[in-house]
Amino acid sequence: MLNNSPRFSLVDKPPLSDKFPLSILFTDPNGRYLYSNAAYQKLCGWTSNELTGSHWSAVIHKPDRAKAIREWNTAVMSGTSFSSEMRLESSSGKVVWVRHNAAPVTDHVPCDGHIHTLEDITNYKSDELARKKAEEQLFVEKEQARITLDSIGDGVLSTDIDGRVTYMNAVAEALTGFNREEAIGLPLGDVFHVIDSESQERTADPAQRAILSNSIVCLQSHALLIDRNGTKLAIEDSAAPIHNRYGVIIGAVIVFHDLRFSRETTSRMAYLAYHDALTGLHNRNAFYEHFTQSLALAKRHQKQMGLLFIDLDNFKQINDLFGHASGDMVLTALAERLRSCVRSADSACRYGGDEFVILLSEIEQPNHAFTVAGKVRDAAAMPVLISGHAIELQLSIGVSVYPDDGVTADALLKKADEAMYRAKNLNRSSGGRNSKSVTTCQQASDQSSGGR
Repeated sequence: MLNNSPRFSLVDKPPLSDKFPLSILFTDPNGRYLYSNAAYQKLCGWTSNELTGSHWSAVIHKPDRAKAIREWNTAVMSGTSFSSEMRLESSSGKVVWVRHNAAPVTDHVPCDGHIHTLEDITNYKSDELARKKAEEQLFVEKEQARITLDSIGDGVLSTDIDGRVTYMNAVAEALTGFNREEAIGLPLGDVFHVIDSESQERTADPAQRAILSNSIVCLQSHALLIDRNGTKLAIEDSAAPIHNRYGVIIGAVIVFHDLRFSRETTSRMAYLAYHDALTGLHNRNAFYEHFTQSLALAKRHQKQMGLLFIDLDNFKQINDLFGHASGDMVLTALAERLRSCVRSADSACRYGGDEFVILLSEIEQPNHAFTVAGKVRDAAAMPVLISGHAIELQLSIGVSVYPDDGVTADALLKKADEAMYRAKNLNRSSGGRNSKSVTTCQQASDQSSGGR
């Protein structure tokens, strides 16, 4: 089938209207300037004579030049169109963002050259940068608010205008028996069931009272909260309306605490909701929350993350030989050593029993995860002294890296767990003297497939 559309060779120099607003550039097969329209020359600030013979990338802002050339070469070698966003630096030093597209122009092979179009997107990029900055600031503010609410000693519940739960902090979870995920969206009365201790009748909904009166209200005296298990707790609370930026009521917040306990005890309950009671490390709840947040940030900023899955191989023998009290002391000592190996932005967690995980929330390259794994192994090399006994520790460590080994928490945990079991098998086969107690998920995969 013949293509009857008009075609031309670059040597023909088709006329370009200087009234055409889009910047257009023609280059030879090697990407060197041939000619352009007035809009392009105005955009870059150079005349046609000054540009003649130079590579099109010469006007690209230097920090963006290597990436642009790399993408250009890939497109040229594959014979496909080129499209990228980059910064252009004019002759006056002004930097503008452009969307640069190019396609080969040819009547035969090899091509006669390329036609380029450049669109000024500086305003769009400025808006995009401001939007990203605002999103980041909002994330930080929400995170600060969450940490604050989970750190106070009172239970905090919020509802929408229809009386459905929209938020619970850790203390509210502990006192009501509902976790946050299952409570959100439920009617307040299903989660916050309060009766009068004398009449045993249900008390008026404090959230609705606050909404209707548009003021702070206090719970009636002799109030009892019936938790999910039917246990009755004497509480005090207050409720206040929540307004949007226009002053319109959109819900209510309830703050309450258990009268049986001191604030210190309540704070301890909030602490235990996210920490392991024995070692003080994060527990699974805190770990998964931190993991989810770190994954979101890693995806947004295109960063890498590392995950270490650690198992104390000889823990059963320690318990059998020295007793469970000594075993607990070993776990506590190991937890302290793990904590010393990570940065404040990272998370060390007791995953369960004698298993620990370390989340490296942001790494520059995969080798950083192995460096930390080496630190952990070295930190555990020194025996733990308990009741006059020098107890040697033996660890197996599996490593996985985001995004190479997975893009979800479950996938990365699975890969690190598989790698850890390979390290454990190597330790067993070497009688516990294996020096390679750190393995990757790829090594675990190789073992499971017979090394193929």
